[in-house]
Amino acid sequence: MPKKKVTKTKPGRVSMQDLMSLVNKKAGRNVAHDLTGDNPTSVKEWIPTGSRWLDSIICKGKVAGIPVGKVTEIAGLEATGKSYMAAQIAANAQKQGKLVVYFDSESAIDPSFLERSGCDLERLMYVQASSVEFVLETIEELLGAASDQLVFIWDSLAFTPSISDVEGDFNPQSSMAVKARILAKGMSKLTIPLADKQATFIVLNQLKTNIPQGPTARIIAMTTPYITPGGKAMHYAYSLRIWLTGRKAKSSFIEDDRGFRIGSEVKVKLEKSRFGTQGRSCAFRILWGTDEIGIRDEESWFDAIKGSDSLTSAGAWYTLSTPDGYVKKFQPSKWTDLITNDNEFRSRVIRLMDEEIVQKFDKREGSADAFYADPEDLTVPVKE
Repeated sequence: MPKKKVTKTKPGRVSMQDLMSLVNKKAGRNVAHDLTGDNPTSVKEWIPTGSRWLDSIICKGKVAGIPVGKVTEIAGLEATGKSYMAAQIAANAQKQGKLVVYFDSESAIDPSFLERSGCDLERLMYVQASSVEFVLETIEELLGAASDQLVFIWDSLAFTPSISDVEGDFNPQSSMAVKARILAKGMSKLTIPLADKQATFIVLNQLKTNIPQGPTARIIAMTTPYITPGGKAMHYAYSLRIWLTGRKAKSSFIEDDRGFRIGSEVKVKLEKSRFGTQGRSCAFRILWGTDEIGIRDEESWFDAIKGSDSLTSAGAWYTLSTPDGYVKKFQPSKWTDLITNDNEFRSRVIRLMDEEIVQKFDKREGSADAFYADPEDLTVPVKE
């Protein structure tokens, strides 16, 4: 490790190190840093979401995931798989040695659902979220007590009442904006401790139809069709906002060959990203009506690389070819078998995804529209 440059000071003047020591002594902890060394605000670790395509569009220049030490929102329409995605993230966090605290305000979590998602129930604490204040105060207390890296999942912000909601009547006017004010104060207290303890806060939320008023209401509704509860302060607190929606003009449900609903086809948009990728999108399937639930990752890789020059089509056949002479012809119906059983084919597809989705965006190669385009319905058929 290179030695730090020692700055000589003139008599009667203090050095930057002296100033930092004074500030840290006043704060009682290390709050002043020299940014020529380690940046305390940078993300040092990521939790995989379960979708490599999604992980590839979250942070510019790398395959990432949910940022550790930050606040992330996962919001979606009804039946788009928010809780299923959160459970898969929880399982991936546990594989990294983290403890998971799951706040549930909807009383809808089934232990078997968590286990089928890959969660270890012995390393997951389930908490009934009785109020917004209770959730925020509990997180603050656990951050002060735990030495392990914690992952907090709040399911969901929209459905959690404030104490005044619980104790008051059913008139919404009596507690208007109370929750937003509580959240504004709470997040201002929690943001830095979350970063200091390298804890992760994932907030599940609902997408609600935006109904603006005034002379520009129609324009606003067209450009911003959805909003999320919680107030403006939450928008600033989030480092990453992942929005889930279904297919347009079609049912977003996936059915088996007998017509039973077994999952959802989901489109994803990064509504906000502090990592240089806001506005990017992808798609994947979440299956929840089968023995193994969660994101069907590999099935979406075909659509992720469809715009590449290395993938060509002729009728019902596609050909994957690379500059070193590798050639593989296949039909979409055989994709899942190929990507699962042919290791060379799989490794070349992953390499191509990194080139097309991560590296070309980082270097700003090709058309920008291709990176921000709304993905079409997924091509590879579901096989059960």
